[in-house]
Amino acid sequence: MKVIIKNFRSYKNEVQIPFDNFTALIGKNDVGKSTVLEALEIFFNNSLVKIEQSDACVFNEDKKVVIGCVFAELPDQVVLDTDSLTSFKGEYLLNSQGELEIRKEYDCNLKTPREVVYSYSSHPSIDGANDLIKLKNADLKKRARELSIDLTGVDQRSNPQLRNIIRNSFQDLQIEDGLISLNDDNAKAVWGSILKKLPQYALFQADRPSKDDDSEVQDPMKYAINEAIKSVEDELASIKETVRNQVISVAHRTLDKLKEMDADLANELEPHFKTEPNWNGLFKLSLTSDNQIPINKRGSGVRRLILLNFFRAEVERRQLEAGSTSVIYAIEEPETAQHPNNQKMLVEALTQLSNTDNCQVITTTHVPGLAGLLNVDNLRYIEAQPDRSRRVRHSEPDVYKRIAEQLGVLPDSRVKVFICVEGPHDVRFLNHISRMLNRQNPIFPDIESDPRIAIFHLGGSTLKDWVSSNYLGGLGIPEIHIYDRDEGATPKYQAQYEEVNRRKNGSKAFITEGREMENYLHHDAIRQEYKFEISFSSTDDVPELVAKTMHESSSEKPWNELTEEKQKKKISKAKSRLNNEVATIMTYEQLCHMDSNRNVESWLQAVKVHLELQEYQMLAAAGTADKAEENH
Repeated sequence: MKVIIKNFRSYKNEVQIPFDNFTALIGKNDVGKSTVLEALEIFFNNSLVKIEQSDACVFNEDKKVVIGCVFAELPDQVVLDTDSLTSFKGEYLLNSQGELEIRKEYDCNLKTPREVVYSYSSHPSIDGANDLIKLKNADLKKRARELSIDLTGVDQRSNPQLRNIIRNSFQDLQIEDGLISLNDDNAKAVWGSILKKLPQYALFQADRPSKDDDSEVQDPMKYAINEAIKSVEDELASIKETVRNQVISVAHRTLDKLKEMDADLANELEPHFKTEPNWNGLFKLSLTSDNQIPINKRGSGVRRLILLNFFRAEVERRQLEAGSTSVIYAIEEPETAQHPNNQKMLVEALTQLSNTDNCQVITTTHVPGLAGLLNVDNLRYIEAQPDRSRRVRHSEPDVYKRIAEQLGVLPDSRVKVFICVEGPHDVRFLNHISRMLNRQNPIFPDIESDPRIAIFHLGGSTLKDWVSSNYLGGLGIPEIHIYDRDEGATPKYQAQYEEVNRRKNGSKAFITEGREMENYLHHDAIRQEYKFEISFSSTDDVPELVAKTMHESSSEKPWNELTEEKQKKKISKAKSRLNNEVATIMTYEQLCHMDSNRNVESWLQAVKVHLELQEYQMLAAAGTADKAEENH
């Protein structure tokens, strides 16, 4: 997905920001990070944040605001204005890149700006075919008659068929890029259908009180109360009748006593409920945690974490209710009030969330601790320009250096050894396995907890890794490279393996004996996590096997009928789970069974040798060489 913003608040000129599954907006305070999230809220919902007259950029005379979105993943077939199937491509509603580009314009000259919706697409411009999307069924048939088109054999109830045969009557449709209004007549119905296909967007703002009376807590609680009440409606009706009968009995006894005093005062006292009992209003809930401590009395960081996950649960419920196929979580400054350990946990949790099917995560931050944990490919750097406009940068040669300098992300001078692997899943595998080996025998370093070791992946590292490699890389620090063997007779990175081993600074490269890291995971550990049996050889693609088995156990649709994008996402999810949950429960005995030649141990031994050598050199430099030799 991509967002387009023009003339909205600080975005003086048009900017286009592409989003990955996980995207982080980086920049100084007040540069416009939250503005992007709020622009998306206006585009999708116009509810939590609404467009206002003052939202037009103050540095432009023009008061027309444009907010748009571009969607690349689209269904092959859709129903737009009748029950007939059609496609966005067939209706000429896609731009020149084959994407659905919807732009909304808001006139902020008005006290209450309203949206005007357009599709920016490659569309016929020739008279007679340039306005078909706006025509209702009767008008389409009239247009066909005016063009002397024979409608024999055409389902005249089907607008897509009528539009198609009209377009086919032209030799040259004169396709041009431009705005197609979706506001009038039949086009409005088309927009209504498109709207149902868009993702659900949910914004979690930073400046919120984070208490248990927030809507994200109370709304799901109210929903749960309503559902519980529905399940016991018969019992509640019985209670209501019991109360009524008891009150009637009291009224009758009172009437009898009244007649004893004066028989003419009243003949009947009949009780009635002034209003029907409001069972929902009886329940107002608050949350307590361990030791019955109210959530509102916990620290702000704990409250925010709890509220963030209530927010997630509520979004999922609304998504199910609305029948949305996908969801975008926009979380402003997730690090707010969080300890650095929690920040790391949050990044990992949000990364896993973004890897789930049909899900995207967008965050904002200006904190170096969080930015340093993010993959550089996921960063979008927003900076102010001299003319008061905004520029959004990513994937440019110097952008990571700019981000690091602006936010103060610094290299760790304690690093003595670099471990270089191919991808982020390899990092997680080695972190978990080295921790297990360290518990088995302390001579093996625990990579994640040892500040002398920096591990990062060469295929798009985190910002912190990028800083370390670029600022410390010239210091001659030895590197341990570990490459997957992959498939084929010759390892994919054979040339890099040989190049590293030719270096004179002690760097060393290894190639896995099996296909990749996941081939060191034991079948029993995989079964323990996934609850199904799987067998594989050292050359099999384990993540794909697991993803395929998982899919076929829960879906009737064959694996080979999934799109390549869907398969890749499921495989990525399997890799993440294998290298986190499965690697975490691996035992030493299981690793030895899968790695009989002690491949993994040899990697860590190489790291250990460099750490001991560095320690020896430091002691020698301090004048304690004899003691260093003795210790060594």
